[in-house]
Amino acid sequence: MRLSHFYDRVTSLGYGGDYNPEQWGPEVHAEDSELMREAGVNLVTLGIFSWAKTEPTPGVYDFTWLDGHMDRLAEAGTAVSLATMTASPPPWLTRLHPETLPVLEDGTRLHPGSRQHWCPSSPVYRRHAIRLTERLATRYGTHPALALWHIGNEYGCHISRHCHCEVSTAAFRTWLRERYETVGALNEAWSTDFWSQRYGTFEEIHTPRKAPSFRNPAQQLDYWRFSSDELLKCYLAEKEILTRITPHIPVTTNFVPVAKTLDLFAWAPHLDVVAYDSYPDPHDPDAPHRTAFSYDVMRGLKGGQPWLLLEQAPGAVNWRERNGRKSPGRMRLDSWQAVAHGADSVLFFQWRQSRGGAEKFHSAMVPHGGRETRIFREVRELGAELAAYPELLGSTPERADAALLLDWPSWWALELDAHPSADVTLLDAALAHHKPLYDASVACDVLPVDGNLTAYRLLLIPNLYSVSKETAERICSYVRAGGTLVMSYFSGITDEHDRVHLGGYPAPFRELLGLRVEEFDPHPDGTWSEEIHLEGAEAVRRSPDGTPTATRHPYGDGTAWYLATRPAPNEMRELLDRVRSECGVSPVLPDLPEGVQVRTRVTATGERMHVRMDPRALSVEVIRD
Repeated sequence: MRLSHFYDRVTSLGYGGDYNPEQWGPEVHAEDSELMREAGVNLVTLGIFSWAKTEPTPGVYDFTWLDGHMDRLAEAGTAVSLATMTASPPPWLTRLHPETLPVLEDGTRLHPGSRQHWCPSSPVYRRHAIRLTERLATRYGTHPALALWHIGNEYGCHISRHCHCEVSTAAFRTWLRERYETVGALNEAWSTDFWSQRYGTFEEIHTPRKAPSFRNPAQQLDYWRFSSDELLKCYLAEKEILTRITPHIPVTTNFVPVAKTLDLFAWAPHLDVVAYDSYPDPHDPDAPHRTAFSYDVMRGLKGGQPWLLLEQAPGAVNWRERNGRKSPGRMRLDSWQAVAHGADSVLFFQWRQSRGGAEKFHSAMVPHGGRETRIFREVRELGAELAAYPELLGSTPERADAALLLDWPSWWALELDAHPSADVTLLDAALAHHKPLYDASVACDVLPVDGNLTAYRLLLIPNLYSVSKETAERICSYVRAGGTLVMSYFSGITDEHDRVHLGGYPAPFRELLGLRVEEFDPHPDGTWSEEIHLEGAEAVRRSPDGTPTATRHPYGDGTAWYLATRPAPNEMRELLDRVRSECGVSPVLPDLPEGVQVRTRVTATGERMHVRMDPRALSVEVIRD
């Protein structure tokens, strides 16, 4: 297994950050070596934005600068996650090939001067990216510092669905041919008899560009799928080179904070280890919970395998309207929260705070003020503390009894336009269902719709708006076999092509839930309600006018709950506490004070190690069982 190479190079929890020595001179490099030893740094990511320095003119490479840093890091015993440098092309590429620049849906072409200024479908961009990747793999594949390959950077952060150029349009048509084979099958899936949209040939189809009114929803949904797949092709083109030349080196890329841009469950099989960038807002009182949910998603991408925290901020970031600092102790708490939820590394962006550029006010492990700063003192203390628990590296996050179902295609379809309410959004719903478990310190795994449900006592489904018949049957079978389900409104409405399931809402789940929804009734204040007819279910909660708002229905050997509206947070907690009690889902440890979080990892020797966190007191304790 390629991942074993990483653990051979990194023998305790990875600690460090993005290292950008090209921004500095030899005197600073010497100080970097000294400060890294002092801080306990054992892992850095190198070269993410170094394409222009490494290939200053087309086909002419200068690796001498990188050779020195790789050798220096190896001598210090610091492992390297070496980037392929392809996240941001050099100016010469766009000068020679302006057709590689992405185009917005209104026809506006984006320009260089920032980052990620490339069309994901561009064969020119891919050709140059592959050529550079091959040179890097050949030169550094056997270097003693190399622990991990890092392809690209934050795919989809800026150009997830932004390219509508002719190259992207042609690629979209190719993708559609592969998916549907015939234009007749596409017309059926896209319901093109509506508004006279029936196509006679694939050449008549464009990306969903700016239009006079609502665009075809199935076309938009497929464009989301295509966009995720097209970025994945860029990643896979580089991975193929790395795997061929360095089959023993694991490969990853870093995902941005959980968003609807990429289908991460589709990407995850192609990563040897999941890597994630986490940037909770210090001004947001709900940030610890949002972060915990994101970490549960990362852990779920590869079935509970440990993952890597590849970026976080030791203090303030630079890209919000108001960039608050992290109060003393917050960085430590954030870092341990990642470890508690399965992270095998704690890395930051970046090692040394930049003097110039767009991110010069983004905090770093070494601030502008140098070693005599609070942040660096906390960095040094955290490094020593993490190093004291080497047995946590590679330990397995303990499997939960509760799971939450997350599906990116359904997320994309749910938030299209021309729906009953624009207030129904997936991430908001997922967090509302996850938070009562989080508040009770109940562990929760996040699963794809084709994940193995049988091991879980409780399954939460926020808004599974779009669902295939096969997936609906799997969910029904889970409950029939004895599972407990909590499903919320506007689920089971359409199939995978955004065509309504006929037979009364929610048709695939009517028998399971024991009810029928006759009408949706979203209110002006943003709340959702429905007119429900009970068909075997009991009303557990009702609105003041007697309309059922929460129902319970025995089904086979299990139980299906349905929420026809979003309960207030305290009511949601009360309801899920009742559901948990009935199905035997308990907190990680008993008798915890309210608000205290505990997550457990199991070491190779079977020892259970509990990380106990109090977000309000900013305290952390590691408890050996």
